[in-house]
Amino acid sequence: MGAFFDICMLVMLGIFGWAAVALVRRTRQRRSAWESGLTAQARVVRAWATTQMVNNVARRVQWHEYDYYTQDGRLVRFRESGGPRDRAEGELTLVYYAPHEPDKATASEPQPGKDAAGTAVWLTILAAGAFFLIYEWATLPGF
Repeated sequence: MGAFFDICMLVMLGIFGWAAVALVRRTRQRRSAWESGLTAQARVVRAWATTQMVNNVARRVQWHEYDYYTQDGRLVRFRESGGPRDRAEGELTLVYYAPHEPDKATASEPQPGKDAAGTAVWLTILAAGAFFLIYEWATLPGF
């Protein structure tokens, strides 16, 4: 039973670590796209919403799939969550992309301060959760 508990704790710590890495990676991708100065008109190919239940409260997440052409004429398609609800299929919108990662573009307006603050808050929450988990793991009596 003790080994199963240890494995579960390690899996949860791994999930916290994976979430932190994914959060920092997407923040850097967005910053790189904004700072590149490259923009293009993109067409919304598909728009849909998903629902997540968090503490018995439905949370709606808006998704969009975009098509655009880079400056060198390549067609790129990418998906992004968290866009505006009123953006419908067929609409044109401005996207920001980096030349080395055109499939990691973003259709959100540049907000580097807000993006950095949100990342810092989420990393703090993840770190606090990881420290709490390690503390509980270390202080719980053995089985």
